Amino acid sequence: MTRSDGRKCLGDRGEEAAAAYLTRCGFDVLARKWRCAAGEIDLIVRQGALLAFVEVRTRRGVEPGMAAESITAAKRARLVALAEAFLAWSDLPEETPWRIDVVAIAARSDGTIASIEHIPYAVEHV
Repeated sequence: MTRSDGRKCLGDRGEEAAAAYLTRCGFDVLARKWRCAAGEIDLIVRQGALLAFVEVRTRRGVEPGMAAESITAAKRARLVALAEAFLAWSDLPEETPWRIDVVAIAARSDGTIASIEHIPYAVEHV
């Protein structure tokens, strides 16, 4: 397995763990890996009327906050653009409330999940 294959496998495992965690927290998973020309949204979930676009960051090591801190200003701007693209593409009412969350996952060296941190409203949008 190449290094990028290992990273993809870890990322996929993190997205599965994030989806399961959010489901346990009362969210409905609407889409996984939604793609458009601007890129990909890891998870799109709903809780009541609120829509959340979720960026999943999975990193090896158990340092709290390490995965969440890896989101750059360019990535934040891309997440907002992706959320807006999804809203334009969907049949949802224009006034649908939405936010961008991050689920930060720390994985042990063997790939098992050490911790999951859900950060609501992690990325501001106007």
